[in-house]
Amino acid sequence: MPELTRRRFLIASIGTAGLLSGAAAIGWPELQRAAHDRPLADGTGILVLVTMYGGNDGLNTLIPYADNAYHDKRPELAYAPEEVLHLDDQLGLNPAMKGMATAWGDGTLAIVRGVSYPKPDHSHFRSMDIWQTASPAEPVSTGWIGRWLDATGDDPLRAVNIGGVLPPLAVGAKATAAALSPSGLAPAQFDATMAALGVDDPHDTPAMSMVRTAYRATQTADKTFGGFESGKAKNAAIRGNSLAEQLTVVAQCVKAVVPTRVYMVQLGGFDTHADERGTQQRQLQTLDEALTPFLADMAGDPHGKDVVVMAYSEFGRRVAANASQGTDHGTAGPVFVAGAPVKGGFYGDEPSLTYLDDGDLKTTSDFRDVYHTLLVHTVGADPEPSVGAGRTDLGFL
Repeated sequence: MPELTRRRFLIASIGTAGLLSGAAAIGWPELQRAAHDRPLADGTGILVLVTMYGGNDGLNTLIPYADNAYHDKRPELAYAPEEVLHLDDQLGLNPAMKGMATAWGDGTLAIVRGVSYPKPDHSHFRSMDIWQTASPAEPVSTGWIGRWLDATGDDPLRAVNIGGVLPPLAVGAKATAAALSPSGLAPAQFDATMAALGVDDPHDTPAMSMVRTAYRATQTADKTFGGFESGKAKNAAIRGNSLAEQLTVVAQCVKAVVPTRVYMVQLGGFDTHADERGTQQRQLQTLDEALTPFLADMAGDPHGKDVVVMAYSEFGRRVAANASQGTDHGTAGPVFVAGAPVKGGFYGDEPSLTYLDDGDLKTTSDFRDVYHTLLVHTVGADPEPSVGAGRTDLGFL
């Protein structure tokens, strides 16, 4: 294996946008002062983005249980009508999503159907890149939240990723979100690694210099949020659920009135090419058991009542089951938006299971319209720098 030099590592980080930190050079005392001096005003929207990595099967999440085509194309993989949590006389949720079904009944869950982008790509990497950069036509180096950061000032705490690897969506041309340190390294190892990578080098390009600054800021950013993480595993229901632990950190930040408008969390494991039912149902249960208490906690908090959660995946799956009782990479799928400010219900048309594009669902909702709606109504921002002009407000907020 070639030696991983500091320069090569910086170049790799620039190329993938997989930074090990954001640029939030602020410590816990400064964070406390920030929360005291400039707390979020009452009524200020807070956005929590949940990325479901792997390509979640939307048809076995939001299930068209009354559609004969669903059962015909998935004779063993389909859920029987009596297994489904009915939302109306056509559609229901996976049986693992009991909490989300309750939120639907409370009117605080919106489901945008058939969400994708023009000319869908079946690659995990390219499709996720498109979702996170909001640029279907051509690759770009900035994410949609990163461009929002670029356009809205220099407060380093406006966006926070809960996890050490900063996703492309949080990288701007001039600013990045803050990120927690990787848990895989011991603290001493991590500190030493970040210190080495943060050393000034006169040969750095401007882009490499920005990455180096991000690494150097990691140690301080980690201290900033470390105090919140300390209580994350006290609840037995949370331990072992990585998404619940991440959302506990978010909840503690929100309650402390930290001046953060966007939080990013993630859950993997949705690439279900074989034996899908058990695997996906466990992952959806993990999602449900993390989101349900978080949303209830936020609804009862004076600051949390303004929190909106969006959960999405890079693509859905193909309509027909494969020979391994799984599903292969597809296109459109549902996006879930939940929280007290949400106008619950269905948005966008339900894709046809018979009028297909070479075995894939046709897109009925553009993902940039979802982002547009969130940026306008939750973040309170001009959406054009992030998603371009001419987008549509979907009305779920």
